[in-house]
Amino acid sequence: MPRGVYRFVEHTIRHVSAGGSVWEAFCAAYGCGADSGPQDEQGAAQNWALRHSGQTGHRLFRRVVTDHAEVSP
Repeated sequence: MPRGVYRFVEHTIRHVSAGGSVWEAFCAAYGCGADSGPQDEQGAAQNWALRHSGQTGHRLFRRVVTDHAEVSP
């Protein structure tokens, strides 16, 4: 009967700044569906949310940040 040997190695994951980051804000008001679209700067997504709130009175937003990460043993 064949037998296998399993080796487990600890890995780490870390942010890679060279890959950049993308910020987005989504209005969470029921039925709205508006969003900032992908932004290269955090401030642009935040400013969109502030403007949208001022224009509509919507106060709840979901923020998403996407970045690049590297995994290494």
